[in-house]
Amino acid sequence: MGQPALAEDIAEPVASSRRRREEEPARLDQLSGKNFRRLAEFIHGYSGIKMPTSKRTMLEGRLRRRMRATRIDSLNGYCRYLFDEGGMDSEIIHLIDAVTTNKTEFFREPAHFRFLASSALPALARTGRREIKAWSSACSTGAEPYTLAMVLEESRASTRQDYSILCTDLCTEVLGQAIAGVFPAAMIEPVEMELRRRYVMRARDPRRPEVRIAPELRSHLTFARLNLMDDQYPVDRDMDLIFCRNILIYFDKPTQAAVLSRLCSHLRPGGYLFLGHSESIVGLDLPVTQIANTVFQRA
Repeated sequence: MGQPALAEDIAEPVASSRRRREEEPARLDQLSGKNFRRLAEFIHGYSGIKMPTSKRTMLEGRLRRRMRATRIDSLNGYCRYLFDEGGMDSEIIHLIDAVTTNKTEFFREPAHFRFLASSALPALARTGRREIKAWSSACSTGAEPYTLAMVLEESRASTRQDYSILCTDLCTEVLGQAIAGVFPAAMIEPVEMELRRRYVMRARDPRRPEVRIAPELRSHLTFARLNLMDDQYPVDRDMDLIFCRNILIYFDKPTQAAVLSRLCSHLRPGGYLFLGHSESIVGLDLPVTQIANTVFQRA
């Protein structure tokens, strides 16, 4: 006679079966080929972001959050809502927010900021410019423009130049974070201690591992939503510094050429364009000359 089954021996297969039933809809709920292509074409046309089949699982995962928010019970139902039922008008910003990737950190690619402090800003000071106009064109949560503000603020003692920084991004969610200027304390590790003391405020409650950028820096920044795929940008055409770093890698070559051409039209002669270290303008006809690693100057 066999041993009687223990309660836990029975419970485990039952629990496993229940988990399989619960997980099965998530596994089966996948985009049809037609709907994936519709989404990929729309996302690329609207934002310039390439969406190859290798990103299909990532796209499905991110869209499930929008399914819950809109109370739609399937990915293909969500696509019907977007494309066939008129939902795109109200959902487009949330859709783009869901699919954009926002990786950022303070003093990312630090050679750019060293070049800025040692070469670009002194050169601009010699032109007699009283105010430096800078544009962080894909600012994400704000680490890049706040880093830029620290460097510009530090240079004021010697150059006596004021500055303003326009900060734009396609994603409204990250813009909200950037405007607040609040970051996890761990994010400021790349910032030198002296700069932290001057420009970073810690939370009064030691249990809150957060910091906030000082108001004297925040006052120099202006934020706006902007799509780099637009034919025209509502931006001044006499920018001294334009940062467009680590966004072009998501675009195909024709899109890169179009975006960079438009950006250069907002850069004044002698102004500087900064790209990400993995990005290149090889093969593109642009009115700039490379003067340092991924740093270009308009003729």
